[in-house]
Amino acid sequence: MNKTELIAEVAKLADISRTVANRAIDATLAAVTGALEKGDNVTLVGFGTFYVGERAARISKNPRTGQDIQISASHVPRFRAGKGLKDSVN
Repeated sequence: MNKTELIAEVAKLADISRTVANRAIDATLAAVTGALEKGDNVTLVGFGTFYVGERAARISKNPRTGQDIQISASHVPRFRAGKGLKDSVN
């Protein structure tokens, strides 16, 4: 499912126009992104938690040359599925 299909499904389920559904989804994604930028977690009970994880610095190999390269530490967005979501998939 891509974003256009998601907008159509939300509009149908909520009985709202696609324009309103698009604005709602965009606002939700902006709110989640903003919270993660600040280092906060976003927990949707029964669905899951969005949080910022840390990836440690490491040494890897350049596949073309075989030389070792240093990859710096970074922060990455992560998602942990909640029990409700896990149960609905199984």
